[in-house]
Amino acid sequence: MDTAPLRDAYRALLDAAASAADADTVPPPGEWNVEQILAHVIVINAVTITAVSAVASGSIATYDNRLAQEPWTIERVIAQAGGGAVLRNRIALQADAVCSLGGSMLSDAELDVLVPTRLVSNGELLVDQPVPLRDLLGGLAGTELPGHTRQILDLAPNA
Repeated sequence: MDTAPLRDAYRALLDAAASAADADTVPPPGEWNVEQILAHVIVINAVTITAVSAVASGSIATYDNRLAQEPWTIERVIAQAGGGAVLRNRIALQADAVCSLGGSMLSDAELDVLVPTRLVSNGELLVDQPVPLRDLLGGLAGTELPGHTRQILDLAPNA
């Protein structure tokens, strides 16, 4: 699997986060600030790494993003990591892992494994069915990361 689009999506997210590092913009009601967005991405990355690792090891894989929506979890990730630069660094390291694990390490058969998936956004169930692992990685590159990049850029001082 070509992970160049995934690497590009991570790079854009991290560039946006760096540009908004000192932003004190208050997000609209119900939206996240930059650190909360980054913590959400960290949890999504962990879920992705877990699913990819399970498929690679022949284990049963699942993909459920609900924990990444949970306010307590997001705040705990921020508090334990230490915020800002540490969150960005963690995402950079996770990006390396996701791209390495999801790239040439996996066979086409592994990328085609159907992973029981539950995706929720803003309290709305978007997906509740098996999804090929390659599509989960593609969704990260094509939808998830670009969406959060736009959110962060909207909070940047020069947006």
